[in-house]
Amino acid sequence: MPAPAITSRRSTLFGQIKSSLENYFEFSRLNTDWKTEVLAGFTTFITMAYIVFVNPAILKDAGMPLAAVSAATCIAAALGTLLMGGFARYPIALAPGMGLNAYFTYSVVKGMGVAWQTALGAVFISGVAFLLLTALGIRQWIISAIPAELYAALSAGIGLFIALIGLRNAGLIQPSGATMVTIGNLRNPNAALAAFGILLIAILQAWKVRAAILAGILGTTLVGALAGLVQWHPQAFRWEDMSATMFQLDIKSALSIGLLEIVFVFLFVDLFDNVGTLVAISKKANLQEPDGKIPRVNRILYSDAIATIAGSLSGTTTVVSYVESAAGVAAGGRSGVTSVVTGLLFIVALFAAPLIGAVPAAATAPALVVVGGLMLSSIGEIPWDDVCVAFPAFLTLIMIPLTFSIANGLAFGLTSYVLIHLACGRGKEVPKAAYPLAFLLLIRFIYMGSRL
Repeated sequence: MPAPAITSRRSTLFGQIKSSLENYFEFSRLNTDWKTEVLAGFTTFITMAYIVFVNPAILKDAGMPLAAVSAATCIAAALGTLLMGGFARYPIALAPGMGLNAYFTYSVVKGMGVAWQTALGAVFISGVAFLLLTALGIRQWIISAIPAELYAALSAGIGLFIALIGLRNAGLIQPSGATMVTIGNLRNPNAALAAFGILLIAILQAWKVRAAILAGILGTTLVGALAGLVQWHPQAFRWEDMSATMFQLDIKSALSIGLLEIVFVFLFVDLFDNVGTLVAISKKANLQEPDGKIPRVNRILYSDAIATIAGSLSGTTTVVSYVESAAGVAAGGRSGVTSVVTGLLFIVALFAAPLIGAVPAAATAPALVVVGGLMLSSIGEIPWDDVCVAFPAFLTLIMIPLTFSIANGLAFGLTSYVLIHLACGRGKEVPKAAYPLAFLLLIRFIYMGSRL
């Protein structure tokens, strides 16, 4: 067959594939194109790539191998984001969630003395439970149990929790027998480097740099290297490194020692984080239907649940939708192609996992502080002039960092919300599903008291 004919057939085949993909991703309806979607995918990745550095830094404190967690982070983020793009067809990226990784490390592993393998088993169970809840349609009942104002308080409380951990890891605050917590040694070189990193990221964000957090981490690492504060021994990427966490979860122990509370937190926060991000991104991208419903919502929830299960098997914590996806949407991303591009970039990042060892804690801690600060923006959604709502929101917000537990914050907030509304004769304003949930949380408080 003549060369021109072969070229023509290849061109025709390519055109057919291209046309089929454009139809599948609804390019025409969404008024988008390949260039816009690819650039949006790069934008989302650059904006949230800091998780490749920060997640391993947090889970390292749980005793998990750094290189293995770095690889697991990339694998979970890649799978979840590719599913969200190719299956659910939304421009939303997924990765191990900030806040839940901190809860995993500092509340479950270090606070309760649970082995990280067992804690990963609890993450797996929560993923399976989320999958079943999605299949059975029970998620609507759970979502309806929590007043919208407590969503905002939850986000802000997790922000304070993350910031507290970041400030501690940076050495900017430290424990105190007299005042519980006090300022750290600011003359310590690592503390000074962390303070520089916080300012650098904040300035970059003020300049509207989309990759502000990632650039801040890398910039702080560079300054630390010049100051002799970075110790790193170069090594090539090895697939064997992944075996240190892959399939190391202990599901049997998670079931036998009764980690119901931990599973509930993983499940609960994942559910609401995912729904909150979904609503925000779909609204920003004009993807909602006229009646406010979100098309293919089950596919979105399935993608999230499958990613969490896969993440626990590979060696990382609960996978959630990332609000940083809004950066890609702002760049024009409207279809699942945006997420497909982001997911492929996470696969590329997998081979850079050994570089994570060069990033000191003084460079990742500032990212925790800044991300925590950004999460406080939700406080504005709380009606502070209504005590029946404001006080439960306040308890939710403040008890998360003070008790080092997301579960405690949620429990204090929801139970007080129900009790105060009943006492004020406003019981009809309380979501019906909140009553049985609040009752279960009261039993939880009684159970916790019996163990003290």
